[in-house]
Amino acid sequence: MLFGMLISCSSVDKLNEIKEKGRLTALTGYNAYSYFIYKGEPMGFEYDLIKKFAEHLGVSLDLIVVKDIKQMFDMLERGKGDIIAFNLTITKERTQLVHFTNSINTIKQVLVQRKPENWRDMKLHEIEKELIRDPADLIGKTVVVRNNSSYIERLKNLSEEVGGDINIIEAEPELTIEDLIAQVADGEIDYTISDNNIAELNGIYHDNIDVNTEISLSQRVAWAVEKSSDKFLEEINGWLDSIKTTIDFAVTYNKYFKNRYSYKRRITSDYFSNTGGGISKYDDLIKKYCSIVGWDWRLGASMIYQESQFDPNAKSWAGAEGLMQLLPSTGKEYGSNTLSDPEQNIKAGFKYTSYLNEYWKKEIKDSLERIKFVLASYNIGLSHVVDARSLASKYGANPNIWFDNVEYYLMLKSEPEYYSDSVVKAGYAHGEEAVNYVKEILDRYEQYKQLIKSIKNPNMLSFNSLYR
Repeated sequence: MLFGMLISCSSVDKLNEIKEKGRLTALTGYNAYSYFIYKGEPMGFEYDLIKKFAEHLGVSLDLIVVKDIKQMFDMLERGKGDIIAFNLTITKERTQLVHFTNSINTIKQVLVQRKPENWRDMKLHEIEKELIRDPADLIGKTVVVRNNSSYIERLKNLSEEVGGDINIIEAEPELTIEDLIAQVADGEIDYTISDNNIAELNGIYHDNIDVNTEISLSQRVAWAVEKSSDKFLEEINGWLDSIKTTIDFAVTYNKYFKNRYSYKRRITSDYFSNTGGGISKYDDLIKKYCSIVGWDWRLGASMIYQESQFDPNAKSWAGAEGLMQLLPSTGKEYGSNTLSDPEQNIKAGFKYTSYLNEYWKKEIKDSLERIKFVLASYNIGLSHVVDARSLASKYGANPNIWFDNVEYYLMLKSEPEYYSDSVVKAGYAHGEEAVNYVKEILDRYEQYKQLIKSIKNPNMLSFNSLYR
């Protein structure tokens, strides 16, 4: 009884802990369907779902990309994440380690093999004769599978079932299923295993692979939480059960697993994080002029995405124009006479950002903290952020810290008691927009840092530097 009470307490604490800290930390992997960045926008089936769940809880979302599946389980156990939001196959072995959520979908595992060299000149029945259709024919064959995946257990069981040895090789941890499928297509390996929905997607791009040999019955795919997270699990399951019946869920699933044209378009794009490595066609200009401020170019790219989604012809209701949404007067002051010209706009935008950075250098010594003040000033205007600092000082908050301090008072500038305060010089401001602006740019930047260039740790890319 006491043990049950302890578990119950712990589980209540997990859900409350997430709500109290205001952030849900999700462990995930990256690939062409779960989580990736395309044309500057974070996307993916798991990403879209976990983001909606965080919104349901009323908290922000932190994502930590982990390449090794075993490491996901280890990190969850050590409390480094609240949930594994990744397409995990439910197995008996794994249920000893974690609580799985209700299934998100079902799959079958399939063999990925290469068609004969001259398959285009062959008749269908001739191609069939060259392919493995009976799993028993895998006896004596070498199959390379994703590291620490459920495919290993399935192949071991299959070996027992067919009464012969299958040579199972685990790939390097950094290799995704898509990487292994590409190796089959390129002739580097002969066979791998994949979930059928993933294999079918990859067959759109690699037309010389066959994915029609099933090696398993239907299997459930789900997310995972710690064993002690009963109340948290109950919350997730209730939400999943409600959302899975909606058209929105079907649209999201089809967007990533059924829309073949979109899949092929993004994986062949220079601006797909998993292969192209770029963010936008303006990357070179951003790298060139972001250096004026001394910022990481990916932060500058996130800022431009927030302003215009990389549309050089974007115009706001207030008359701001171009990639960095500059007013004509500001553009002219910083050297741009043609705001629709990408280079002029980006150059002028970062010169103005540099001016704001130099202003805040006098007040905010911490360079990471200063970024938040610069971004807020760019969005709402310098004078309103100065007012928010004055209010923070007056009411006992820290005027040099953005989150939960100055941002709080910037939002209060929409209330008469505060915009009429004697320390306020610029009057009313709708501060919520600027607060969201800072948060969304920084959140996206952290995602860019994980998936775009500068990968230092081969197994994991974590981030928290701007939220300390």
